[in-house]
Amino acid sequence: MEEKEFRATYHAINQRRCVFEKAISARCCACAQSVRFCLADREGVACKSEAGNEMCTVLLNTLRRNARFSLHLTHADGPLPHAKEIRVQVGGLLGLQQLIDPGSDIQERVTNIYALTKTAFARYERLQGLPLDRIMQAIVSFQGRRKSNRPLKPSS
Repeated sequence: MEEKEFRATYHAINQRRCVFEKAISARCCACAQSVRFCLADREGVACKSEAGNEMCTVLLNTLRRNARFSLHLTHADGPLPHAKEIRVQVGGLLGLQQLIDPGSDIQERVTNIYALTKTAFARYERLQGLPLDRIMQAIVSFQGRRKSNRPLKPSS
């Protein structure tokens, strides 16, 4: 399947794309409102909740905008390069989780993005009073998958 055809079919199948699709696909986060699907040997993630999708979009745009300086970017108006997008999504959600429940053990995984986002919107009145400096620390400190230092095996 050519890339243009794939994208057209993807958008036809997935009417409401999950904005945290990269974090969910990387198995770093989960969400009660997400639905996984497969298309041409690739996996996609849709969102079952229109209201949840809107909240997540506002949250992700806020994280991107505020992470510009931390990630050494001049602008962040849309999706970022893959590794930086993963840092913003996963690091931002982990930082938000620690902010919402500071007494809990630091977790490596967010188990329900929807519940976390809903709680953040309720506690910080549509993210107006959100202490972004603490979340930015989590984004900066988040390390995605590390590259393997093992040498490649010579083919026989």
